[in-house]
Amino acid sequence: MFSRKILFGAILGMALSAGCMKGINYQATQYPAANLAQDNYQPGEGWRLVWSDEFDGKTIDTDNWNRQVEQAGRFNGEWQRYTNNDKNAYLDEGCLVISAIHESQVHGMDQYSSARLNTANKQTWKYGKIAARIQLPHGPGIWPAFWMLGANIDEAGGDTPWPQSGEIDILELYGSRDDGVVEANIHYAGKSGTHANMGSVPFALDEGRFADAFHVFELVWDADRISWFVDGVQFATTSIEDEEFAEFKHEFFLLFNIAVGGKSAGPPAENTRFPQLMYIDWVRVYQQG
Repeated sequence: MFSRKILFGAILGMALSAGCMKGINYQATQYPAANLAQDNYQPGEGWRLVWSDEFDGKTIDTDNWNRQVEQAGRFNGEWQRYTNNDKNAYLDEGCLVISAIHESQVHGMDQYSSARLNTANKQTWKYGKIAARIQLPHGPGIWPAFWMLGANIDEAGGDTPWPQSGEIDILELYGSRDDGVVEANIHYAGKSGTHANMGSVPFALDEGRFADAFHVFELVWDADRISWFVDGVQFATTSIEDEEFAEFKHEFFLLFNIAVGGKSAGPPAENTRFPQLMYIDWVRVYQQG
């Protein structure tokens, strides 16, 4: 199992060197969190498992995942470049780990590396319950996401541009706003053919941060409605019955990533430590029947 140990020097946020990832502790955050083994998730009656990745192997399963390679600034003016390097995405402790790394002592464009993994052209679905158990990163300038894009998007070799392809944000966390709040949203081409969205709907923890423990994030999606849950609690729902939501009646693929900086996330602060880590215990897709 690939592992490494991160040491921190006198300069805040500067990652140094390698070894064993087990037991990383900084800013009172332990990766993986202590509740990793305390998993009692059940999908509920009537749901049949149709696909999963439990991340129990030695390497990331290329039958499931693509590692996108993108230059810094490609999306939303973000500062990180997305790589296919094992230092940015690997398996550890039975989890998929995405690691956003500060590659220099300079804050700015192309001074960070990260990973953006997707299942495009490998695993796609139309409707169902999509769930993942995740320990999130934290801090100003950090923007992790678990989300979906329409399988026909031109970015993945299809013939349809965004937002006409559709986007479902199962979770986004903006560390510059609140490390204890995740948001749900959908994006699509509205009646005018231009970008429209549901509007972000937040879910806030009663206390603490999403980096402190693993949580289960779920999406339930059918021809009429999309609903979002955290640890079994529904916090958002929207109808997709009308014709303007035609994007959501087709197959979608999954994505995980950590973005750094840019228009949406804002810049990292002096107390934003690196590497920033996202531990995914498992991801599963269920359908009715």
